[in-house]
Amino acid sequence: MLPWKRLLRPLTALLLTAAVAVVPATTARAADAPHSGWNDYSCKPSSTHPRPVVLVHGTLGNSVDNWLGLATYLKNRDYCVYSLDYGQLPGVPVFNGLGPIDKSAEQLAAFVDKVLAATGAAETDVVGHSQGGMMPRYYLRFLGGAAKVNALVGIAPDNHGTTLNGLTQLLPYFPGAADLLSANTPGLADQVAGSPFLTKLNEGGDTVPGVTYTVLATKYDEVVTPYRSQFLSGTGVRNVVLQDLCPLDLSEHVAIGLFSLIAFHEVANALDPAHATPTTCASVLG
Repeated sequence: MLPWKRLLRPLTALLLTAAVAVVPATTARAADAPHSGWNDYSCKPSSTHPRPVVLVHGTLGNSVDNWLGLATYLKNRDYCVYSLDYGQLPGVPVFNGLGPIDKSAEQLAAFVDKVLAATGAAETDVVGHSQGGMMPRYYLRFLGGAAKVNALVGIAPDNHGTTLNGLTQLLPYFPGAADLLSANTPGLADQVAGSPFLTKLNEGGDTVPGVTYTVLATKYDEVVTPYRSQFLSGTGVRNVVLQDLCPLDLSEHVAIGLFSLIAFHEVANALDPAHATPTTCASVLG
């Protein structure tokens, strides 16, 4: 066997292992898990919070595990909250977000239409973690989503791809590695910095008119690297580093989406800027 072929399999396995770090181990099938009060299609948005919130999980996540913290946080603040599964691969249960991202965006488009029809709202707000914070931008730009989305909040989104601390930069040195990733896990290949998908997504600017954008990043992110690659440029954009608000928040890529009350508070501020309050260690953590 050629030396590069001996290296190809462990390299691919290492890339997949790094991606698995995005979500915690799952103990139950997402389809069977309780939704703790969200995905209630009888919910009618209030006059205070007139737009339903759609939560978009990250790579290898699902509609339940990714949102046990934030969905409850928002429900307790009188939001109608919904989450979807997308990017499923045949024979791969629970771990989603691995399919082609343009097709995942089509799933999001259909889900938003379902939520708007059920709630009677004219627009929704979208909050996504990791791939889930980047993928909706395809929906906004290419699938008519800008007319149906008021705000996009990305929590540690890989808006310009990731090097996984330089690991993906090794791919050109291993003939066939990129094709192997694309053939088996296109959702991962699409997220490599410089991929054709990301090149198309970011051509002509990061944003589209009529949508406000918030990016919440942590300097301790070990998955979407460098962390400042998450930031967007354009009108209606607010880029936030959690540690600029609260140096005590040590959240990395997983924790910022699952546990960070600093991030949750900033999400609430982005969804209701008219009633936003300062996010500080003292004000949020007490």
